Amino acid sequence: MKKIILIMLIILIRFNYVNAQYKNVTAVEFKSLIEKQKGVVIDLRTADEIKKGKIKGATEIDFLVVDFNKEADKLDKSKTYYLYCAGGGRSADAAEILASKGFKHVVNLEKGFADWKKQNFEIEKKP
Repeated sequence: MKKIILIMLIILIRFNYVNAQYKNVTAVEFKSLIEKQKGVVIDLRTADEIKKGKIKGATEIDFLVVDFNKEADKLDKSKTYYLYCAGGGRSADAAEILASKGFKHVVNLEKGFADWKKQNFEIEKKP
């Protein structure tokens, strides 16, 4: 019985490791990564949220309006994607979708734009 439980545990751990195709990071790590590694920064917040500022150069995709599952099919799987939203929930959902579609290079700003602002990192405001 113990062997069966151990085998099941190993399979479960292996399955989760293989399928965890994205990385959750802090704002400090996120900033460092986007400065060092070329990729696409995607802001998943609403237009009203973005009016208060966004990370410079971020592509805007309103996760609450757009069918992100379909949007993901338009993205290049060879690129690195840096995802963020207000607090990390929507971007984690988007990261899961990308991972399930076979994207290998996905980074999620775990605590969202709130953490970015808390660190007093540069933001860009729309005119």
